[in-house]
Amino acid sequence: MVFSAVIPVYGCRAALPELHRRLTETLSSMTNEYEIVLVNDNCPENSWEVIEELCAKDPHVKGIELSRNFGQMNAMLAGLDNCTGDWVIVMDCDLQDRPEEIPRLYAKAQEGYDVVFARRAERQDSKIKIFWSNLFYKVYNFATDGNYDGALCNFSVINRKVIDAYCGMNEQYRDYVMYIKWLGFRSTALDVEHNARFEGESSYTFKRRMNMAIELLTSQSDKMLKLVVGLGFGMTLLSFIAIIVIIIQYFLVDVDPGWTSIVASNFLIGGLVILTIGMVGLYVGNIFVQTKDRPKYVIRQIINDDKDER
Repeated sequence: MVFSAVIPVYGCRAALPELHRRLTETLSSMTNEYEIVLVNDNCPENSWEVIEELCAKDPHVKGIELSRNFGQMNAMLAGLDNCTGDWVIVMDCDLQDRPEEIPRLYAKAQEGYDVVFARRAERQDSKIKIFWSNLFYKVYNFATDGNYDGALCNFSVINRKVIDAYCGMNEQYRDYVMYIKWLGFRSTALDVEHNARFEGESSYTFKRRMNMAIELLTSQSDKMLKLVVGLGFGMTLLSFIAIIVIIIQYFLVDVDPGWTSIVASNFLIGGLVILTIGMVGLYVGNIFVQTKDRPKYVIRQIINDDKDER
């Protein structure tokens, strides 16, 4: 198998036939040894029916149905674990990633790169979504001392050895682009055209994005804990200076600080304590989830898994 296109499916049921048509045209023009791996992440639109139809009429399509919704990253991992191509194409199902860009990405990889990411030079997303995305990457770069480009997306062409290394990582919380970059293989990026969604809206709500950001930040860096320690030290130093000033005022200037200073100090200290405990709790929670070592996904069934039947 030369190429494997791995696509997590959640929503955009109507886009699947068009996605299959365009992918087939693109990949068949490059080789006949390819597969299209569609991973149904318990899509509420019952996209599995469409995937079954595509598998029935095209043996190049492999359908993987998960037992429940495990999230995009884990659905992607299920596809990566069960694909066989020497080169793996990762993309979304909403046709914002253009299949026609695959030959360009693969041609760039032939220059000696193990990983070629698509870079969305002009994103076809709302300004609010772009703002929060850019803000997250700024915070993430600060927390991890990294240099990640927020314009990079999951759409990519990647060598099998990189995929094997990525699948071998055991973290419960992982981001595809960030972890691939962390592995350190030779990588580059190409600017590609970014289309609007074929239908509907993204399922990533603001709350869901915030939860993912917290999980990624607290699972990959301890810098936030160090910031809390620094904050605690700074507040302790300021409190010590304030106490000295109050004592001097009381004895030399005869100024009574009153009970308001006590109340304010209690609220400040209490807030810092709760903040610190909460931050530590997030890290302990990550440790708890990681030590359970539950499977990251559960497969209900796979269609067209036997390549010998082709």
